[in-house]
Amino acid sequence: MSAIVISNLTRDYGENRGVFDLSLTVGKSEAFGFLGPNGAGKTTTIRHLMGFIKPKVGTVTIDGRDCWRERDIIQKQLGYIPGEIAFFDDMSSAEFLRFTAKYRGTGNAREKEMLDRFDLSPKGKIKKMSKGMKQKIGIVAAFMHDPEVLLLDEPTSGLDPLMQCRFIDLVTEEKKRGKTILMSSHMFDEVERTCHRIGIIRAGRLVALDTTDALRDKHVRPYTVRLDDEQTASAFAKDFDGRQDGVAVTVSTRQTLEQIFLDYYDVSGGDR
Repeated sequence: MSAIVISNLTRDYGENRGVFDLSLTVGKSEAFGFLGPNGAGKTTTIRHLMGFIKPKVGTVTIDGRDCWRERDIIQKQLGYIPGEIAFFDDMSSAEFLRFTAKYRGTGNAREKEMLDRFDLSPKGKIKKMSKGMKQKIGIVAAFMHDPEVLLLDEPTSGLDPLMQCRFIDLVTEEKKRGKTILMSSHMFDEVERTCHRIGIIRAGRLVALDTTDALRDKHVRPYTVRLDDEQTASAFAKDFDGRQDGVAVTVSTRQTLEQIFLDYYDVSGGDR
């Protein structure tokens, strides 16, 4: 069964900006990576899922609920990290987390666990905090009520490498617990380590949708090396699983996720 269903979603802002005939699903208990550069349409898609934007064309649902008509229910139940987190700066982090829990009405059973995991003190005014500290507050707010569905838009923005690793561990654990996760990110490593399937969006259109392994299998680069003699070529082919033709050996290598992404995207492809 699918927890998230996007069908033929179109939102045209003009000048090739927006999302166009976008269709994808995210299964229950699946971690799905959503890749694209700034302006590709990732945030526009997530805002439709949150019910912040009404679809002009198409439908968007989470757990069978229409994301626009039932947005109040959806917003209270899921976990959401926006690409740009807005706070009431005069609040402390503790006050903000209490406000968030009260708004949702779903409790904050995992708040202390999340604060401890990310070395975050609930004291102090938010306006005096660094970007990384503010990002941690956003993570705690998104996970503290133990939601079944998580929408994460650039969730590790501003975090140092140690906190990025802790976040990856958290997502991996949540996936094992059966949570449904859609994660938009520029960080190829965190997507590769956490997500089973990946969608790549370019200029508002989905250009690739498959498992990480299948994408790698589709994007193989051959290299041909000429050796001094056939005996050396034979040994080289054996060591590197290559195909020998006389003194020439052809070796195929699977690309990284970043290389695959760059194959789909060139510098002329702006969007949102």
